[in-house]
Amino acid sequence: MEIGVPKETKDQEFRVGLSPSSVRVLQENGHTVFVETQAGLGAGFTDDDYRNTGAKIVTTTDEAWNRELIVKVKEPLAAEYKFLQKGQILFTYLHLAADRKLTEHLIDCGVTAIAYETVEQPGSNKLPLLTPMSIIAGRLSVQFGARFLERQQGGRGVLLGGVPGVKPGKVVILGGGVVGTEAAKIAVGMGAAVQIIDVNVERLAYLETLFGSRVELLYSNSAHIETAVKDADLLIGAVLVPGRRAPILVSRNLVKQMRPGSVIVDVAVDQGGCVETLHPTSHTHPVYLEESVVHYGVPNMPGAVPWTSTQALNNSTLPYVLQLANSSGIKALANNQALAKGVNVENHRLVHPAVQEVFPDLVV
Repeated sequence: MEIGVPKETKDQEFRVGLSPSSVRVLQENGHTVFVETQAGLGAGFTDDDYRNTGAKIVTTTDEAWNRELIVKVKEPLAAEYKFLQKGQILFTYLHLAADRKLTEHLIDCGVTAIAYETVEQPGSNKLPLLTPMSIIAGRLSVQFGARFLERQQGGRGVLLGGVPGVKPGKVVILGGGVVGTEAAKIAVGMGAAVQIIDVNVERLAYLETLFGSRVELLYSNSAHIETAVKDADLLIGAVLVPGRRAPILVSRNLVKQMRPGSVIVDVAVDQGGCVETLHPTSHTHPVYLEESVVHYGVPNMPGAVPWTSTQALNNSTLPYVLQLANSSGIKALANNQALAKGVNVENHRLVHPAVQEVFPDLVV
């Protein structure tokens, strides 16, 4: 099979769909990989690194896109829509629940669009291709939050870990899944006072075995959220509803009650976000001030550490890419339930149940 790896075009997105080591595995299985020139440079991979593992380096974007299987990291942007074609398989993060325009175009152009974030292991509810980036985004959320709490960055001037004689900063995490757990690990390591709020009592029980008394664990209800958010120096949105838009848990009125210079980092922004006042930003312009609170809404946070992120992502995606290539794409969907659950659009139809709920008028 011919596999295309275009260069990512999202703002400061330095990750790449396939690493050189992944290309080597695909080449050893008889497939040809076409990598757009300098596609991996931001992640530390040169064109020669790819050539040495059997890739063909192409100099135009069209040459990379004009293949049977396209492996990317982020969703196609408007300027890339023209490259999508009927019969093609697109394998990447899509987050369609927050992007009606892209959803409509994928339906119109006739591609088979498989979203990393909805590939789901049957019977376990595990999302194997979302997990590695959730781990990284969770850890980065505290790292970025600590930076923007600095006075020079517009924050309150709070050191999360505090010092002897001065209390530490307070980190409130909405959601105790992978993102929330990883955020808590970093926040606890920094010495912050940490609260996790989650609706799943069993998950809270598990988190108690992990953190003990170092993290305050609260059941999610409006009263607990209101009290915690008002007192937060750093609020992290870590809410995930697979395939669906994240629910709004923090209203504008509640944001108004936070202390000026507090920081909100919403990792759920690529699914719409769980904070009413938060909208997507970019690595170039990551924050804005709303209701005197610093808002960080970069939807591709792991792109800040592309060397780590690309390899972590490829460790999880490569087996699926290999199955798609070895089975000529469509056959793999019949033989692999996890991949089949990842299909969002197929044969001009919106097929993923969660995305159908968001856009019922697009369902045929």
